[in-house]
Amino acid sequence: MLFFTQCFGAVLDLIHLRFQHYKAKRVFSAAGQLVCVVNPTHSLKHASNRCAVSQTSTEQSSLHPHHPHEAVHDPQLIPCTCPLFSCQWEGHLEVVVSHLRQTHSINILHGAEIVFLATDMHLPAPTDWIIIHSCLGHQFLLVLRKQEKYEGHPQFFATMMLIGTPTQADNFTYRLELNRNQRRLKWEATPRSVLECIDSVISDGDCLVLNTSLAQLFSDNGSLAIGIAITSSKVHTAEVEM
Repeated sequence: MLFFTQCFGAVLDLIHLRFQHYKAKRVFSAAGQLVCVVNPTHSLKHASNRCAVSQTSTEQSSLHPHHPHEAVHDPQLIPCTCPLFSCQWEGHLEVVVSHLRQTHSINILHGAEIVFLATDMHLPAPTDWIIIHSCLGHQFLLVLRKQEKYEGHPQFFATMMLIGTPTQADNFTYRLELNRNQRRLKWEATPRSVLECIDSVISDGDCLVLNTSLAQLFSDNGSLAIGIAITSSKVHTAEVEM
């Protein structure tokens, strides 16, 4: 009976996921947009701020000369950019994507315009929804996070980060758009580089921020569809339109 119950539950979950994917494709197929259904993952990252640690170690290495026979830290190595786990991996920028896909099973979707369908928005914070968006010859990390900025008041934060340098990021503009029930909310900005800390981007509020009531207004049966578009441009603005 236990085996049957577990199998039946897994089948129901699969049917539910397929139904959500079908609904999303039906809604957005007319616009010719690719749909990526993204399941939530509870963040296992704890209080240790790896960004601060990495920055401090870099500053210290620049202030103190290295003695012979000491291990020298390569300044071109960056820590893991996955915000879900306290991963100790370090590597060059060129291999970040392969690390995210192979180690953390982050999906990648190709296309200039896609729809990011985040499921189970009701789950408690902290929760993250993540994909890699590949277009215009570059890869971008899209992060949607449910987090309590104030105790008892969860908010949703969505941002796009280029897996590249800040100079490269300045060449692009990304747009996140919510559209439901004759309402539209749009955020347009220059992506930040993954060399910057995702936690800093969220704490600074330099991203699309939704409170719970606003997220529910744009959600459908616990799923939130975010239209994503990336363009190459030299002129960038950050704005929210309602």
